[in-house]
Amino acid sequence: MDELLTMIGEMGIQFSYDHFAEGEVIDPPFICYLIPQSDNFSADGTVYFHANEVHIELYTDKKDLASEHAVEAALDGHEVFYNKYELWIDSEKLFQVLYIFDWRA
Repeated sequence: MDELLTMIGEMGIQFSYDHFAEGEVIDPPFICYLIPQSDNFSADGTVYFHANEVHIELYTDKKDLASEHAVEAALDGHEVFYNKYELWIDSEKLFQVLYIFDWRA
């Protein structure tokens, strides 16, 4: 996982696993990343290699192409194939750009 954290650090945006501490005020842009499930490959009843699904959630208060580019440049630089989704979270007044990919452990 060290390589994953290094890659996220290369994005140059504050980040935390899942969420920031309660009461901690973080101004956008910021990233929360999650590993919600594994996608392991097995052979003969054992895990042949480990793979985790990773979600990188980029939060911005306006459409921020520079931040999206920073995330995508780091992913591309590590040859990560990802899918990208975007939504507006009205209750938070934030855009969320979600990147989902598999990370081989």
